[in-house]
Amino acid sequence: MKKFMLVMAAVLGLAAVAAAQPRAIGVRAGYGAELSYQHTLGGNNFGELDLGWSVGSVRIGAAYDFLIAPVGPLNFYAGPQAYVGFGPNADNKTSFWAGVGAQLGLEYCFDSIPLQLSLDWKPSFDIVPASGFGWQGIALGIRYLF
Repeated sequence: MKKFMLVMAAVLGLAAVAAAQPRAIGVRAGYGAELSYQHTLGGNNFGELDLGWSVGSVRIGAAYDFLIAPVGPLNFYAGPQAYVGFGPNADNKTSFWAGVGAQLGLEYCFDSIPLQLSLDWKPSFDIVPASGFGWQGIALGIRYLF
């Protein structure tokens, strides 16, 4: 029952947030690939959901970002992230992992077309099943603004 209530609260929360503007959807490519969705959360803050895959692994992550230095169409942003995923481990068995990290990036939004380009880095720290730092989260993104 607790899980059901948590899922319902998350669905209702996402539905409420989805009613605001603007949004962006696209892809990130770097060490693997990700489908990416961004949503403005008020002021200069936005949330980002990513579904990624690489070498047989799948990962879903969420970040809460703050625009640190918006200068016209160019924005520098940073914020915390959390993620979970699964994929093969060193013994070639399926393993589950979870962790936290940060997102640091630079994005450019075109004035004449609804397009956004980004370059960001997501350093991460795995908590489950064992702790460890990951630096390979550098990616180039392209998103459609709507």
